[in-house]
Amino acid sequence: MVPRKTHFTSEVTPELHGKEVVLAGWVWEVRDLGKVKFVILRDREGFVQLTFKSGRTPEELLSKVPYLNKEDVIVVRGVVEASRVAKTGVEVFPLEMWVLAKAKPLPVDLWGGTSDLPTRLKYRPVDLKSPRNLAIFTTASEILRAIREVLYKHKFVEVFTPKIIATSTEGGAELFAVLYFERVAYLAQSPQLYKEQLTASLERVFEIAPAYRAEKHNTDYHLNEFISIDGEGAFMDYSDVMDLLEEIMRAVVSAINAKRERLEKLGIRPPLYDVGRIPRVSYDEAIDKLKSLGYDVKWGDDLNVEMQRALTKFYGPLYFLVDFPASLRPFYTKRKDDDPKRTESYDLVLNGIEIVSGATRIHQREVLEKEMRERGLDPSAFESHLSVFDWGMPPHAGFGMGFNRLLMALLGLSNVREAVLYPRDRYRLEP
Repeated sequence: MVPRKTHFTSEVTPELHGKEVVLAGWVWEVRDLGKVKFVILRDREGFVQLTFKSGRTPEELLSKVPYLNKEDVIVVRGVVEASRVAKTGVEVFPLEMWVLAKAKPLPVDLWGGTSDLPTRLKYRPVDLKSPRNLAIFTTASEILRAIREVLYKHKFVEVFTPKIIATSTEGGAELFAVLYFERVAYLAQSPQLYKEQLTASLERVFEIAPAYRAEKHNTDYHLNEFISIDGEGAFMDYSDVMDLLEEIMRAVVSAINAKRERLEKLGIRPPLYDVGRIPRVSYDEAIDKLKSLGYDVKWGDDLNVEMQRALTKFYGPLYFLVDFPASLRPFYTKRKDDDPKRTESYDLVLNGIEIVSGATRIHQREVLEKEMRERGLDPSAFESHLSVFDWGMPPHAGFGMGFNRLLMALLGLSNVREAVLYPRDRYRLEP
């Protein structure tokens, strides 16, 4: 009977010297030096050296080693010994070994990293075995944990809202239509309207879930299915939310720093080492700075990645852009009381990439209907949402964070598809 795994490779340390462990994972490398044979075992957490030595290892085990292939699945029961020679400072001398599955030659180069991105994505289940990807996605999990902990600390309640909806969330046309029994429905672009409604009951809510945009982009920054982290808080404005996001970013960078050594060994260099007070740069000031750099940009223009990256010269790699023109923001964004052309809105930008967007929202029905009409939207199409504003809607504000784009920017990845387990873009529907 095959014993159960007792330790991950990261837990096999010199402090376990003389102890018996059961390890399970994949064969990364086999080195046959005659009387001594080494097998490097890989699991999710890293590597450990298995040492098979003539005169110490049972002959039955020694005879199995030459037949091991890379990525064969094995279970090993053995004794841990501290080592000055092994890279990790420890090695395991096997007593028993079970080969649970044999592996054919792989279609992706996990060892030299020579496969291009399209090939890697075509064979994504194999590509995800690479130490680089294992580091990316285990770090992603820690980042999500850090975000959740901050939100729970501030009394936010985690919720789940529908992803099959009857009408557009944001008033745009970039919707995926689906056949919903006898009618047409759509995949949700965001939980925006639902999370606003929930501030009238749960007050502070957040959701981490897929969102869908039927945009015909083919860039390094866009996906058609992505993970969105959304938050909304009653009795808050956009300044309160930016304060919250500062705390979230500090927690996230702290989580990354705990993994930094492993990441950097694999060629991943996160650009942020700490987060202090994040600059809050007005849209007007940003336009003036861009003009001073020679950009042909005018008030009311949207800023592209190149422009946002250029602003890092003045504000560093992480900054808020605030008070956008109303024409650039969705219909539910509150205008500034003293300057109606501008809004209580912000984007959080990291290395030129917008990673969070948000605002104070309109909480008065008549104002919201006016904004809809000005943008060519029919309020009657949103009646199920607008009716909530008749029953006591509090002032509220929130954020929407693209998690995959956030992960890309935080880890300095070159393409957002590297920050998704199974990307969905304009041309990719499988695996």
